[in-house]
Amino acid sequence: MRSGVVTLVGRPNVGKSSLLNRMIGTKVSIVSDKVQTTRWPVRGVLHHGNGQVVFVDTPGIHRPRGPRGQRMHEAATGAIEGVDVVCLVLDATAPLGGGDRFVADQVPAMSVVALNKIDRASPARLLAQLQAASELGLNEYFPVSARTGEGVEALVDGLVARLPEGPPLYPPETIRDLDEATWVAELVREQLLGVLRDELPHAVGTRVTEWEGRRIRCEILVERDSQKGIVIGRGGGVLKAVGTAVRAQLDPGVHLELVVKVERDWQRRDAPHGSLAE
Repeated sequence: MRSGVVTLVGRPNVGKSSLLNRMIGTKVSIVSDKVQTTRWPVRGVLHHGNGQVVFVDTPGIHRPRGPRGQRMHEAATGAIEGVDVVCLVLDATAPLGGGDRFVADQVPAMSVVALNKIDRASPARLLAQLQAASELGLNEYFPVSARTGEGVEALVDGLVARLPEGPPLYPPETIRDLDEATWVAELVREQLLGVLRDELPHAVGTRVTEWEGRRIRCEILVERDSQKGIVIGRGGGVLKAVGTAVRAQLDPGVHLELVVKVERDWQRRDAPHGSLAE
């Protein structure tokens, strides 16, 4: 049997979380079109024939700005160290730029490249992207589409083949390593990312503060009083839409209570894993 850890890295918005979910076959990481959706490494476990792959989805790597950006950068680059395989994810629809090269310079030479979003790229663009990616000097290149699944099986097979022989790292029922409270907080944050305007999502955090039987209380943290009204929405419309979408992903009969709180310094605190999803 082969087992090991594969870290997915890349600049923001190249589709790492979508690709992870496609490879696992179910949702283990939240997804949105906002940059920095993933704020700390998330592990998803794939049980694949005679292999087990522990995937680590990381925050998009970029030149950090501010304390939170520095923490996210350190979390992403730290997830590269000591793993069995690094998979650099690139966007087939966008020219290879300085941000991609910045990330590529930080991964081992034996890393694998997944060129994502090939379903949205013309043949000419795809060929140009593969040529540009080959100049990074990494080991192997896989064109894939997280949206359609094209090429993903070949990528998974290639990653499994690179893992060392060894026993499984997780029991067979495990598909992600987030505890349930953190997962619910992440689902709430995912829905907020989808409805809030561009400048607000990064000022919003979520945390589950109570879980009694089938009742869950999740706090939504904002930095200013003016942001509280935006998150609640006119007539509570935003909270209602977010709650409905999250409950649809939970077990039937779960009562989810959403509460918005103003905590002006929450982003300067280190988030305790399992209770606060930044």
